[in-house]
Amino acid sequence: RIRRAISPLREVVSKIEKSGHPAVSEKITIYLSDLQDHIIQVSESVEIYREMTWSLMDMYMTAISNKMNTIMKVLTIIATLFIPITFVAGIYGMNFDFMPELKWRWGYVAVWGSFGAITAGMLLYFKRHKWL
Repeated sequence: RIRRAISPLREVVSKIEKSGHPAVSEKITIYLSDLQDHIIQVSESVEIYREMTWSLMDMYMTAISNKMNTIMKVLTIIATLFIPITFVAGIYGMNFDFMPELKWRWGYVAVWGSFGAITAGMLLYFKRHKWL
């Protein structure tokens, strides 16, 4: 708002100062010259503050984006850990009679052990690649 109010003043004061109209005396010309300097100074200050505001907003948006990327990374790793477990659980959740592991005494423990091994293996892989 300030920028929109000040920018037309530059032109108006400049035209009045340079008009050479008889109503504009020497004192008024000096005053208009001083006023023109002040308008330019205020206009430059407004532009500096505007740039600073945009820089701060850009920095804030960058910080939010970095935080969002960190959150997305954690959620992706969690989802990646559960995908193979969901696959194995889906296979063993089917109603088949001729799956040898179903009649095996340690089948239940073996499936849970495979869940743990898959999760541990993936966590180890993520840590080695410094994703965690």
